[in-house]
Amino acid sequence: MIPDSMVQQMLLEAGKIKEDQAKELLEQVKQAKRPLQEVVVKNNIISEKELTQLYSKEIEVPFIEIDTKEIDKETLKLVPERVARKYNVALIGVKKDGSNMLAMEDPDDVQALDFLKKLLGKKLEVYIAPKQDILAALDQYRGNISSEITKVITEDDEEVDEEVDESDLAEDSPIAQTVNLLIEYAVKSEASDIHIEPRDKFVQVRYRIDGVLKEANKLPKKILASLVSRIKILSNLKIDERRVPQDGRFKINLNGRIFAFRVSTLPVVDGEKVVMRVLDESSDALSLEKLGFWGKSLDVINNAIVQPHGMILVTGPTGSGKSTTLHSVLNILNKPNINISTIEDPVEYKLEGTNQTQVNPKAGMTFANGLRALLRQDPNVIMVGEIRDKETAGLAVQAALTGHLVFSTLHTNNAATCLPRLLDMGIEPFLIASTVRAVVGQRLVRKINQEGCEQYQLTENEKNQIENIFNIKTKQDWDRVYTLANQYREAMGEKKSDTFTLWRPKQGDSSKAPGYKGRMGIYEVLGISPAIQQLIVSNATSSQIQDQAVKEGMNVMQLDGLIKAMVGLTSIEEILRVTRE
Repeated sequence: MIPDSMVQQMLLEAGKIKEDQAKELLEQVKQAKRPLQEVVVKNNIISEKELTQLYSKEIEVPFIEIDTKEIDKETLKLVPERVARKYNVALIGVKKDGSNMLAMEDPDDVQALDFLKKLLGKKLEVYIAPKQDILAALDQYRGNISSEITKVITEDDEEVDEEVDESDLAEDSPIAQTVNLLIEYAVKSEASDIHIEPRDKFVQVRYRIDGVLKEANKLPKKILASLVSRIKILSNLKIDERRVPQDGRFKINLNGRIFAFRVSTLPVVDGEKVVMRVLDESSDALSLEKLGFWGKSLDVINNAIVQPHGMILVTGPTGSGKSTTLHSVLNILNKPNINISTIEDPVEYKLEGTNQTQVNPKAGMTFANGLRALLRQDPNVIMVGEIRDKETAGLAVQAALTGHLVFSTLHTNNAATCLPRLLDMGIEPFLIASTVRAVVGQRLVRKINQEGCEQYQLTENEKNQIENIFNIKTKQDWDRVYTLANQYREAMGEKKSDTFTLWRPKQGDSSKAPGYKGRMGIYEVLGISPAIQQLIVSNATSSQIQDQAVKEGMNVMQLDGLIKAMVGLTSIEEILRVTRE
């Protein structure tokens, strides 16, 4: 850990902060009781990599970035995993002269260096690396999930055992180790959900990675009851109740990061199915720009969230990133002089300094009842997880009318259909027109991984198909697309260019590099202008509202996706996959 005084001095010398800002940061350090190093990274003043580079120059130890693909596992294992994790070090290579390359988070750890010199008995070349790089290197001690699980459970032809033995549920039992491995590999794979599904003769384990389900393993059917019971113990659920669905939650600490797992069990024909939603509670809220907002969309949403009152709605299907968008917006507004209160089902992201309430229908805590209670809590900003019925919609509109800024989500196909949906819920048109400030429609698309992708030029036939799908009719329409793509390049800090190349996953490629890695949002942000207010009051259709918004400069989701494909962030196929209705 870098001393606070040194972090402050390095940031001042690098021009990252000024003297008055340094005092504010030290106040935050006192309040949060966290080192300055963590506070400045969390506040996006400097990245962990840049801070490590500054520290490298200060202590005159060479900086290195670790590429896990280039690590030789036999070399890595010369330092036992237990020792490597204790000192946060990784032996990443051997030089031609026989000296060992040792990456450390803290090269000033004299005790660690002395121990490792005695252990290896060779010359050490010490490097400093970012903490996350070292943690990624430490993950390489493990093999693949199949081989790891095979070590802890043996598959044979025994009959399925419905009874759960107490020894199966002990902390060090093979079943407990299996659950730990399933969780560990899900986190390592950046999965959003873990599915444990009983089949006729085996248990199928699948991970949802970047929105797509992929099989991770098949386990023997005989361990199903013990496996489900172990997960129920972690989630504080009833082990002996197998006939009704149950919901629970638990947390674990993995490599210094806190992960929450939302657990749902469901009786199915072949046993009990378990789904665990993975939530990284250590991750900080991303800025709107990093989520993929830019240009007019960004301007409209930034203007809407600084209004003293009104309603901002986010719409899209389940799993389209609505909660993430709202979390980022609330993080922008989260200041000591603003009271933010939320009612959610479930609370997915913990936001320090806000008041978050979990829906509990059994106890009478519905969205509507929770919202009524929140209005008596003197809030400035209210977030309602979802508007599901007429009562909640009416209360949210009343809250927006009485001086509160209200955020919520709706399940509709796009931004324009959100407004008629409120009409269906019995909200008067003039109330919708006067309270709604902006509507965000969104989807999540997978980002291309250039190692597993190839560039290609459009054929005339493909270009015609794109023109039909994206409603591009004239040369002027294409010129506008090129102009917008260049504007997006500039927003990302890149130079304009006359050339645009599309990417796609390599055709028939046998390499292991995936075609996609990670996800990003594609958006449409509908600002409520006077013209659109008139359309709402006159009970206009969603198509008429959308046409007017496009005239006023709104980019529809598909167009936003096309632009992001043209600058090399995703593919045309991916845009069509998520936007086709």
